[in-house]
Amino acid sequence: MTETDTHTHTHHHDHKTHHTHVHSEASLKQIINRLSRIEGHIRGVKTMVTESRPCPEVLIQLAAVRGAIDRVSRLILDEHLGECVARAAKEGNIDQEIEELKAALDRFLP
Repeated sequence: MTETDTHTHTHHHDHKTHHTHVHSEASLKQIINRLSRIEGHIRGVKTMVTESRPCPEVLIQLAAVRGAIDRVSRLILDEHLGECVARAAKEGNIDQEIEELKAALDRFLP
C-alpha cells in the first residue's frame, strides 16, 4: 500500500507487512510515567531560567534530565529487544527488524 492508500488513517503499522508494536500495559505505563516526570523536570528547568537562577544550578538540573532520558531510552530499548525483536525472530523477519533498529540507533547515538 502507498501512503495515499491509508486514507485519513495516519497510524501506519496497520498497513505495513512487518510486525505491530504490542507491549505490556505495565511497561507502557512505566515508560509514560517516566516521560511525564521528565516533562515536569524540563518545565522546572524553564522556570529556573526564567527566574535567572545561577547557570551551574541549571546545568546540574539539565544533567539530571539527560540522565533520566538515558534511563527511559534504555527501558524502551530493552522492551524493544525483549518483545519486538524476539517476535520478529519467530515470524522470520528478523533482518528487517535489525535494519530498522540499526537506523534508529544511528540517529540516537552520537
